[in-house]
Amino acid sequence: MAERSFANEVGKLRQGEGTTLHVEGILAVTKALLQSGVAYVGGYQGAPISHLMDVLGDSKEVLDELGVYFENSASEATAAAMLAASVHYPLRGAVTWKSTVGTNVAADALANLASGGVTGGALVILGEDYGEGSSIMQERSHAFAMKSQMWLLDPRPDIPAIVNAVESGFQLSEASNTPVFLLLRLRSCHLHGTFTASDNRRPPVTVTEATQRPTRDVSRIVLPPASFHHEQEKIQDRWPAAVNYIREHRLNEVFGEDLADVGIIVQGGLYNTLNRSMELLGCSDAFGDTKVPLYVMNVAYPVIDEEVIEFCADKRAVLLVEEGQPDFIEQNINTVLRRAGIPTALHGKDMFTMAGEYTSLVLTRGLHRFLTDYQPDAIASEPALLRPAEDPASPFATRVEPELVRPRPPGLCTGCPERPIFSGLKLAERETGQHHVSADIGCHLFSVNAPFDLGATTMGYGLGSAAASALNSKDSDRRTIAIMGDGGFWHNGLTSGVGNAVFNRNDQLLVVVDNDYAAATGGQDVLSSHAETPARSTKHPIEQAVRGIGVGWARTIDDTYDVTTVRDTFIEGLTTPEQGPKVLVMQSECQLNRQRREKPRRAQALKAGERVVRQRFGVDPETCTGDHACIRISGCPSLTIADNPDPMRTDPIATVLDSCVGCGVCGANAHAAVLCPSFYRTDVVYNPTRRDRLLSRMRAWWISMLSRGVERRAAGLEAVS
Repeated sequence: MAERSFANEVGKLRQGEGTTLHVEGILAVTKALLQSGVAYVGGYQGAPISHLMDVLGDSKEVLDELGVYFENSASEATAAAMLAASVHYPLRGAVTWKSTVGTNVAADALANLASGGVTGGALVILGEDYGEGSSIMQERSHAFAMKSQMWLLDPRPDIPAIVNAVESGFQLSEASNTPVFLLLRLRSCHLHGTFTASDNRRPPVTVTEATQRPTRDVSRIVLPPASFHHEQEKIQDRWPAAVNYIREHRLNEVFGEDLADVGIIVQGGLYNTLNRSMELLGCSDAFGDTKVPLYVMNVAYPVIDEEVIEFCADKRAVLLVEEGQPDFIEQNINTVLRRAGIPTALHGKDMFTMAGEYTSLVLTRGLHRFLTDYQPDAIASEPALLRPAEDPASPFATRVEPELVRPRPPGLCTGCPERPIFSGLKLAERETGQHHVSADIGCHLFSVNAPFDLGATTMGYGLGSAAASALNSKDSDRRTIAIMGDGGFWHNGLTSGVGNAVFNRNDQLLVVVDNDYAAATGGQDVLSSHAETPARSTKHPIEQAVRGIGVGWARTIDDTYDVTTVRDTFIEGLTTPEQGPKVLVMQSECQLNRQRREKPRRAQALKAGERVVRQRFGVDPETCTGDHACIRISGCPSLTIADNPDPMRTDPIATVLDSCVGCGVCGANAHAAVLCPSFYRTDVVYNPTRRDRLLSRMRAWWISMLSRGVERRAAGLEAVS
């Protein structure tokens, strides 16, 4: 169950020639694939292209009508290997994943693909997760394109430009027999815009037809001596063919060519941010009517020497806007200009920051510095963000003392079934002592933050177990704990982690968080999901898989909200004398996906007048001691503090907010940790029946009867005093 359904939008994919479509970037990419006659599509979900996989999944009927094969790949390497179908056959194929981590996983297949080359167009759509919105290490895909001689498209964040980049990407790939990267940044994936559609094209050759007419060319297989010739072929044949195609079809763009004797060269993906900065300085408007010549590199690699020389030849100075480091493009253009004897001054990283995201702030300050030096009359206004932070008029001036603003680390959702796992582990460590915890990629990585403070390293998706392998000391009385999610487990954790631990007789305790989905990438189904999906095979237990490759000690807990059982099973796994890897499968459905399913059902039932019961938890203010231990072992966003109603006590009490989903972890924690019994559960009944009303009146009467004695004693005490 993906985090968003595109079932209502996919009908637009059938629109034909001349139709004006207003769509999101991801939907535009899908439509462009169909207009290009793509024969097969695959990929692995991850920000910011998760929704592309969701759109393709929801578009099954449209894809089937056109004879397009689609699959959710098990990993990025699996997706990259699919492109082998384009090596010998005139099949256009596209795959997608999150970069740069996804490209690293796919590197083996991509290196072989780029060496042998392709016959049909091969397009790799990369979700460049870079900058402040990123959850991964800050690296660029540019280096891989250079290393393997794969052309890198970086289109302007504009719907028609993105559609054109997809279609041109296939054509460029076929013209140069080279696989092509298409870079899509977060804003490109989710912007909305309009473009004029074309008819969808059934692939000239389908996957079915290709399998019925097997073809092979031994010169395309990466084996010596062919592999030695491939390197020469890349430079002598494929590169010139690519350059010719890029120039002839004007994939790069020039705006305001003869307006000034200075200019700006910008990566296509940064064009919108640059134009916003120019607008703030008064040298452009919201529609890109620039006063300074621009050369927009919609193809970031290869650099087209002739175009650069033509743009720079009559300029005193040029500013290069290249995000990230190293400064690959700047070095390349410097070499091009100096070899051609062009004296134009080239500025780039000396005007901007060397590393980090190029936000409007960074670009505006760097651009202002450049224009002040070379074209001051182009600056028509100076925005407040140019003011120093100590200036009260600056938007960055300190409004509140920094020590008064407490940091708020990211955490797990309300009701998350992973929270009680880490609560149980913290309680278990009271008896077993602390352990080295090797974390993994996924929601469970939030356990690194307060209040759990668990996890020392994270080395990659599905690599939690492998990252703990070196800390397998036979002389230690402490077992290392490794954690991974079910998405990471099926991605590569089963072989690289569990298989490795079995083979090397590693004594670690591996916790597999099985929340029914690849929750961190948008809630897609995996092999162990319980969903009924006609196109895929599910319901394969993780415990069965690990036992199948040799794990002897394995347990599955199918209710992680039972903190006492979680704690006791952790203690058993950490203290059992049995040697070899031990696996705990902690299984409960992702609360976010559960709420996506249950809320519409509940709303529909309420509208129909049906009886609906919603469980809520609360804290008795008279019982709460105010020590907040319940908060420290939970961290639930719904569990917070409130003023103490007792005037004789100053410590704030715990309280439960209305966002509570009734998971019960707060009460279970209090019970397992032997804390004060202040939590209670309330069943809120909507559209009550006659029986509900009768029971409510009876309970109210009984409570009033029981409380009469308490009230009389209290009245007597007041009279004595």
